[in-house]
Amino acid sequence: MYGNKAHSIYAQNNVGIESPEKLITMLYEGILRFNAQAKKAIKDKDIEKKVYWINRSTAVITELIACLDMHQGNVSEYLERLYDYEIQLLGLASSQNDITKIDEVSNVFRELNAAWKETTNVGQ
Repeated sequence: MYGNKAHSIYAQNNVGIESPEKLITMLYEGILRFNAQAKKAIKDKDIEKKVYWINRSTAVITELIACLDMHQGNVSEYLERLYDYEIQLLGLASSQNDITKIDEVSNVFRELNAAWKETTNVGQ
């Protein structure tokens, strides 16, 4: 599903990690942290911070799309569509100040993270 491309991109930024599997976990967890910050900014009516944190989440999801190995077939195609949809939800959350849309995105990435950890044995 994800090739060594993700690991290479991360390594280029001089950040050492254990494996490409760990990188995906870190990206998923980053989205969850950024979404929590975006929710707080919406509650605080801080437009600048809301935009900043939603843009950070969107950038990570975009990176996840770029790292998909489309030669893996249906799973990669499904994830690409799912990630695209999550980006759309974040855009709506931003334009509508809708915390429920951020929660929906976070729930998806929380589940993806748990499934990823289970199938790759990351964190065990």
